Amino acid sequence: MHTLRDAKIGETVRVVRLNGTGAVKRRIMDMGITKGVEIRVRKVAPLGDPVEITVRGYELSLRKADAEIIEVE
Repeated sequence: MHTLRDAKIGETVRVVRLNGTGAVKRRIMDMGITKGVEIRVRKVAPLGDPVEITVRGYELSLRKADAEIIEVE
């Protein structure tokens, strides 16, 4: 399984599924991260948290824990 956390800087990936449940999954979906959407990894902070991405034309920062539940290809 390849997650968003494993993606490299500059890489563009497509969301396969969200593994979270409840409020965490709903919050990620509310940010526009849904199945089939393309995500580009822009930056990763020096200690790896957070990860800055571009999704649906806007920039967003995600915690490592949130990036781990987003399965990508």
